[in-house]
Amino acid sequence: MSRYAIGIDYGTLSGRAVLVNVQTGEEVASSVYEYPHAVMEKELPGGAKLGHDWALQDPHDYLEVLEHTVPQIMRESGVSPQEVIGIGTDFTSCTMIPVYRDGTPLCFREEYRNTPHAYAKLWKHHAAQPMATKLNEIAAARKEKWLANYGGKISSEWAIPKLMQILEEAPEIYDEIDRWIEGADWIVWQLTGRETRNSCTAGYKEIWNKGTGYPSKEFFKALDPRMENVVEEKLGLEILPLGTRAGGLTAEMAQKMGLLEGTAVAVGIIDAHVCVPAVGIDGPAKMLAIMGTSTCHIMMGETEVQVPGMCGVVADGVMPGYFGYEAGQSCVGDHFAWFIDNCLPASYYEQAKAQGMNIHKFLREKAQKQKPGQSGLLALDWWNGNRSVLVDADLSGVMIGMTLATRPEEIYRALIEATAYGTREIVENYRRNGVPVEEFYASGGISQKDPMAMQIYADVLNMPIRIAGSDQGPALGAAIFGAVAAGAAAGGYDDVFEAARVMGKVKQTAYEPIPENVAVYDKLFAEYVKLHDYFGRGENNVLKRLKALKIEQS
Repeated sequence: MSRYAIGIDYGTLSGRAVLVNVQTGEEVASSVYEYPHAVMEKELPGGAKLGHDWALQDPHDYLEVLEHTVPQIMRESGVSPQEVIGIGTDFTSCTMIPVYRDGTPLCFREEYRNTPHAYAKLWKHHAAQPMATKLNEIAAARKEKWLANYGGKISSEWAIPKLMQILEEAPEIYDEIDRWIEGADWIVWQLTGRETRNSCTAGYKEIWNKGTGYPSKEFFKALDPRMENVVEEKLGLEILPLGTRAGGLTAEMAQKMGLLEGTAVAVGIIDAHVCVPAVGIDGPAKMLAIMGTSTCHIMMGETEVQVPGMCGVVADGVMPGYFGYEAGQSCVGDHFAWFIDNCLPASYYEQAKAQGMNIHKFLREKAQKQKPGQSGLLALDWWNGNRSVLVDADLSGVMIGMTLATRPEEIYRALIEATAYGTREIVENYRRNGVPVEEFYASGGISQKDPMAMQIYADVLNMPIRIAGSDQGPALGAAIFGAVAAGAAAGGYDDVFEAARVMGKVKQTAYEPIPENVAVYDKLFAEYVKLHDYFGRGENNVLKRLKALKIEQS
């Protein structure tokens, strides 16, 4: 009898499940469910208005993913529940949910349905930037040693600044919260009936360290006296390593999902990090870019190096036995979608329709006819702030070189090039600080659907790019961890490296850098770095002044 694992991937706009043969890595069936509430950035369904840089979600949507996708893949595949040995999940991060002691989100209570701070704060909720700034200033003044493990700054996207925002703006909601929990851990709680915390999200997003634990009570008290005991009161002290069995599927969830009670469930993991075993990466100096609405850059190293501007270095944060490094860009797919949704003339849509093309393909075909540098344009990729290496959500986008002859496809290509330059800056930053980057892999929707963008990345980086062999990289990675949670005795694996070698995959072909393009992009990247430092490192804070004025006038 064959054995299967299910991987469930929670993205920004949808959740998906994939059923994977544990012995062969074959993806037997998959299903996607779009979140009914999507991302709430302007107002709640009940009409409550949201402020600038808010991004909320309704956890009801996360539960509906389980009830829709898993039964569908089971029906489609014909696989029996007895053949499914494990479930793994991954989640966008840092997505935080305020819940009661039994795991019920505050927004599930009728009295809080129209209360913004009662909802899940999505990873790209940046309204906590003032709190992140305060945290960083206090940590620096106190010479907190752990700060260097996060590149010298904690992001507004992370758990503690988001909780500080609730405490400052809605202290009554802060008092109501029993547990402040990552979506990655909350969904596992719903599956197993047991609260667990995973080492990946705790290490990267909640300032926890395998060797030293959380920051001291004195530090949290310095943030706010009411937060002195925040770890015991709101977070969790038991942190489980990746690949651990969190528990078994509850009878209630088993019935809803069409599976067996007791099926092994792995502890949660961040959606980007879970892609590493999905492409078969098993060692250091191999960077994986997971390219979607944003991009996360994940890599492993044999030593712990404190690199300015990275998102974090965490022991066993990606796979056991290595230090996991994370960096990222806050706006990539969102970048391109913004342009298509807001900046194209009607004639482009009419031409695309006449040629039987969707607008994305039509625009790419126009853009790929250009040579590097031909447009005379250069952009900074900060439409949603900068995650690495500046760690500043208050930055915004820049485009220079436009004339009356500039065409939409030229702007579109310049935006793609900007994200490639941002990735190169991350790579160069690691190298400058003694962390080698020798190979480059890509996963996520952009890597699968946009060959023009991937060739641009290869040329800008001057590195070959290998592409994930699965369209559902995070879900496949989650399934790998599900097989490990089940263990060899149940037909799975006791070792994630062994599971990755069998179940992970990359495509045979790679994008190779084109020398003449590399030469031009080297020149353009040098100009990008000048703009990057001029607008991003304090020489000219016009972007922040403009944002402050925008808020003032709104």
